[in-house]
Amino acid sequence: MCLGVPGKVVKKISEMQVLVDFGGITRAVDALLVPDIKEGDLVIVHAGAIIGKIDEETFNEIISTYRELAEAMREDRA
Repeated sequence: MCLGVPGKVVKKISEMQVLVDFGGITRAVDALLVPDIKEGDLVIVHAGAIIGKIDEETFNEIISTYRELAEAMREDRA
């Protein structure tokens, strides 16, 4: 299973690389696989590369699902 992480593009470094904010943690990622990436785009990142653009609704759904999963894991440990 592959895990894609949602983030927001905050700065274009070059045609090949952008900075993406992952909820307060910013990382440089590869932007070669998806054309026309720009500041403000919501994206899915896997293994250090953007693998797709997503809309705000999808972004929020993914974040909500990750939060639910984290909560379930905390409860499972208790």
